[in-house]
Amino acid sequence: MNGLLEAEEQDQRPEQELTRSWGHRPRSTLVRAKTMAPPPPPLAASTPLLHGEFGSYPARGPRFALTLTSQALHIQRLRPKPEARPRGGLVPLAEVSGCCTLRSRSPSDSAAYFCIYTYPRSRRGSRRRTTRTFRTDGATTYEENRAEAQRWATALTCLLRGLPLPGDGEITPDLLPRPPRLLLLVNPFGGRGLAWQWCKNYVLPMISEAGLSFNLIQTERQNHARELVQGLSLSEWDGIVTVSGDGLLHEVLNGLLDRPDWEEAVKMPVGILPCGSGNALAGAVNQHGGFEPALGLDLLLNCSLLLCRGGGHPLDLLSVTLASGSRCFSFLSVAWGFVSDVDIQSERFRALGSARFTLGTVLGLATLHTYRGRLSYLPATVEPTSPTPVHSLPRAKSELTLTPDPAPPMAHSPLHRSVSDLPLPLPQPALASPGSPEPLPILSLNGGGPELAGDWGGAGDAPLSPDPLLSSPPGSPRTALHSPVAEGAPVIPPSSGLPPPTPDARVAASTCGLPDHLLPPLGTPLPPDWVTLEGDFVLMLAISPSHLGADLVAAPHARFDDGLVHLCWVRSGISRAALLRLFLAMERGSQFSLGCPQLGYAAARAFRLEPLTPRGVLTVDGEQVEYGPLQAQMHPGLGTLLTGPPGCPGREP
Repeated sequence: MNGLLEAEEQDQRPEQELTRSWGHRPRSTLVRAKTMAPPPPPLAASTPLLHGEFGSYPARGPRFALTLTSQALHIQRLRPKPEARPRGGLVPLAEVSGCCTLRSRSPSDSAAYFCIYTYPRSRRGSRRRTTRTFRTDGATTYEENRAEAQRWATALTCLLRGLPLPGDGEITPDLLPRPPRLLLLVNPFGGRGLAWQWCKNYVLPMISEAGLSFNLIQTERQNHARELVQGLSLSEWDGIVTVSGDGLLHEVLNGLLDRPDWEEAVKMPVGILPCGSGNALAGAVNQHGGFEPALGLDLLLNCSLLLCRGGGHPLDLLSVTLASGSRCFSFLSVAWGFVSDVDIQSERFRALGSARFTLGTVLGLATLHTYRGRLSYLPATVEPTSPTPVHSLPRAKSELTLTPDPAPPMAHSPLHRSVSDLPLPLPQPALASPGSPEPLPILSLNGGGPELAGDWGGAGDAPLSPDPLLSSPPGSPRTALHSPVAEGAPVIPPSSGLPPPTPDARVAASTCGLPDHLLPPLGTPLPPDWVTLEGDFVLMLAISPSHLGADLVAAPHARFDDGLVHLCWVRSGISRAALLRLFLAMERGSQFSLGCPQLGYAAARAFRLEPLTPRGVLTVDGEQVEYGPLQAQMHPGLGTLLTGPPGCPGREP
């Protein structure tokens, strides 16, 4: 496209109204999860849903023909001269965060404007924010042009959120439910201290562009998020999203399961936006969404785009019983040996971010240890997807090794709200804890996202002002909104059992009443259908999702809801070079194709680990727990994870 369009695609900043129309709140969290993204009707990717002619902003720019399909917005320049090979003429919906309608501040301009926010990849592979604004001027009156712009914005928003479009009916803003309401929990010191800055600069603008409503709280100490969710009025929220590493989500899930109403509370959709040093679950979400492997800011932008699309997925949770009888729940992994040693010993290098694990691995290889222990497990009745036995692996009488296919290419202070897009009275002294970064300004209903203020019109062009896409339903005035977060200290059930963290037990115990029906009491004999391995191990890993890190695929075929715990172990006798090759291959999920004789794998429904070495480190979701025997059972689909729509791995636009 010509230079005028090139200039239009830059990061222009129209003023936009962030619509906050709540409408009817579903009665249960399960209904809320479904409301965020009902399954859309099947549509061919090339089926045109809308087609029309638009001008550009500034008005002297070219004119375009736009065609909207279920997968992309097609843009073709009509005048001054059609292009034989248009550049930037295809905008995949996977790259779109949201859209809005605008109007000119000039009374004589009868046109309306349709603006979309996109995050395409640059030539270097990183994402950059761009806006595309089109002038709707086919009618003589502003009202008619506004209705057409809203028709396009509504259709695009429905596609982004997975909402069905009427076959022959009118496309009006009434098709859209009230925006989902999210609680964002941010660990301001996560990811080398960049979590708060990334949240402010990237996350909040993107979810504002998507029209999502949010309140944000900065956590102040360990287990703060756990205590917070125990006292929340969950009916006020459609999802809880952590902006940090995996540890904060571990707190949230265990806090939900500690509530007296845990059976309903655990259905609350949870999401993760990676801003920590360990971003394993985000790596799995990224792969589920069909994106190429990513790290750092690119991974955050990918996961933020998926969050904007909405859509929940059942999440398996692992109930882990420790030697003392206390219990916690895991969404990620239980580790013993090399993996847990690296995880905990690299804590002193946390300032390096994810590079701490690289340095920790090098140091761990230099001082490689073996641990004697006993691993018992209840084999899965249904084998994992496409397991391929590796015949070079030695098989003991009691050892089953199914090798999966490679992956396809503190003082207790009151709760506070740090920033909100709702017009709630937030007293400034309570906005930030001592030592926290400066809080963001409050985002009001009539304001834009943090990056959407200012006049971006060219010389001679009237600036654009907000034109709300949605209107508040009758009976829902913007005033008198009540806070969904309890003022003062959180209400914690007396039985929550939140002991202060100790060096040997950093994960607080859960009091959830969910029974582990597959597990006999720890220390008693196991049923005869269990398989037992005993010997010297370099590592033992029990993992639920596919990823051990953002770029480490430990269980390539694993799914969020396969109902399996994937057991991987490495026996003694492996050389340092061979172990290093395993972890390098894990970046591609191809470690099981190396034919390493010390590597074993089994899919299980439950397992028991009994360390026979007197000293060692055990971790659950990357957090150290008490050392000693433990056992665990998988509870299929117990939670709900906000993953966005599934994609086709290896076919990212």
